[in-house]
Amino acid sequence: MHIQDSHWSTASSASALAPGGTLSAAVGGGREVSRTTPLRVDAQRNLEHVLRAAREVFGELGYGAPMEDVARRARVGVGTVYRRFPSKDVLVRRIAEEETSRLTDQARTALGQEDEPWSALSRFLRTSVASGAGRLLPPQVLRVGVADEDTVADEARVPHQRTQPGGGELRLLTEPGTPAGADDDAGAAALLEVVGQLVDRARAAGELRPDVSVSDVLLVIATAAPSLPDAAQQAAASTRLLDILLEGLRSRPSA
Repeated sequence: MHIQDSHWSTASSASALAPGGTLSAAVGGGREVSRTTPLRVDAQRNLEHVLRAAREVFGELGYGAPMEDVARRARVGVGTVYRRFPSKDVLVRRIAEEETSRLTDQARTALGQEDEPWSALSRFLRTSVASGAGRLLPPQVLRVGVADEDTVADEARVPHQRTQPGGGELRLLTEPGTPAGADDDAGAAALLEVVGQLVDRARAAGELRPDVSVSDVLLVIATAAPSLPDAAQQAAASTRLLDILLEGLRSRPSA
């Protein structure tokens, strides 16, 4: 698994591109205010190239990959990348937010279209692994754990989240001193909530091992999508690895 931590800081006085191709400016407190100025056609095309390249590079090398690698993959100058995203943290946040949203949509689709609990969980895992989104999950989602009495009060609490089998409330865990924006927490909490519903349904039906948690499911997504140079080999390896992991997640009748 290539997912690495980033400082996840927000530039306080630089311009960046908001989703949808409009300009946004970072103001005090890390908030972004959108402007209505549309991008020129060539600027929009460059933005799409940069975002596509960033997904590929970060997916292969983790969020620790340098911006120069993104620029080379996008076939633009590194200055072009920095004009679109004034810091690497801004680009990382954009990619992580998009991938978290994509996973949340996939989980909701599986929850809404599959009546059988195991089929819903299995569909979500297969769709998510095939999309490769797990390699781009933000670090705080992958560090989901059980909070104990010593957990600091200001850690992001997941609303309405189910408890882990061992007891305790699920929280988003961050490294000490690592800032996380409200939008990041909201997106991650939405993902954890809907995946929690998939896990609860499968566990209640007796089809999921009782010790499997939401964090286990997210780790499956993150680890079952290896990055290989050959697309066919990557697809075959992902399918094989996921089959094995699904067998490990499934409950077995007691002898």
